[in-house]
Amino acid sequence: MPVRTAIVRARVGLHARPAARFVRAVLTTGLPVTISRDGRPAVDARSLLEVMTEDFRFGCTVELSIADESLPHQRSPAAVEKALESLRDLVESSLAG
Repeated sequence: MPVRTAIVRARVGLHARPAARFVRAVLTTGLPVTISRDGRPAVDARSLLEVMTEDFRFGCTVELSIADESLPHQRSPAAVEKALESLRDLVESSLAG
């Protein structure tokens, strides 16, 4: 299972605009990405409601992952890794704009 760990750097956490920007980025990957924190169950990172409800605050560590069995077969492992790294970098940015 491809996994990346990131620290939320948006001052308001993944709430409102930063969450919307993150979810849009996840949707553009076309991958079934999940996000979790503190050993809690993962939520669908493609769902703005689920991401906002989970209350990912500034400074918390999150885990971005994709279950191997959920991967689209036409995607190369390198493309999947690159997409997750891009999402990790976005979470670790201020998510401004």
